[in-house]
Amino acid sequence: MTRKGIIVSLLIAVLVGVVLIGFSRLFNAEQDGISASISNSGSGKPPTMMPLNEKPRSLKPISFANAEGDDLDLSHWRGKFVLLNIWATWCAPCREEMPTLDNLQQQLGGPEFEVVALSIDRAGVGVVEKFYKKIGIKHLSIYVDQTMKASTDLGAYGLPTTLLISPEGLELGRLAGPATWDSAETISFLRALITQKSKEN
Repeated sequence: MTRKGIIVSLLIAVLVGVVLIGFSRLFNAEQDGISASISNSGSGKPPTMMPLNEKPRSLKPISFANAEGDDLDLSHWRGKFVLLNIWATWCAPCREEMPTLDNLQQQLGGPEFEVVALSIDRAGVGVVEKFYKKIGIKHLSIYVDQTMKASTDLGAYGLPTTLLISPEGLELGRLAGPATWDSAETISFLRALITQKSKEN
């Protein structure tokens, strides 16, 4: 290769490097913005296990029933933060994390926050009641979608899948897979979200 060719190749390599560095910094800045959109508003540090959306996302309407057979949808909790956990009694990771969801509801559940554990058991309310009783779930209400349509409409193709939903009914983030929902990190983040929302109102 001629000297001129070597110089041209080096210049091209340098330019490519500069472009890649620029894209990397832009990507990292965008990722930081995802967290900053919530944390810089006084909402605390987002949990490391739950990826947050860059912008709140709208959700397809879904419907399901409570233990009494009443038809419900997510608008039932409009005005409060919702942690929607889609699970089933035959899902081992779901069963393992359920006590942490129950504890989270005990600690934070109220006018501004609710854990909604939505079972997709085709067998219905009975199997959920039996499971709750067996492991001592005391603070979670029973919600069931025997059609499994809600999970499909929400794009929850694996179990468990958990969505954090704003008081306006928008998805703030989601996690596919189990977690320890009553960890200090998660509780601190959710409390800060609730506090920030209360200040805005």
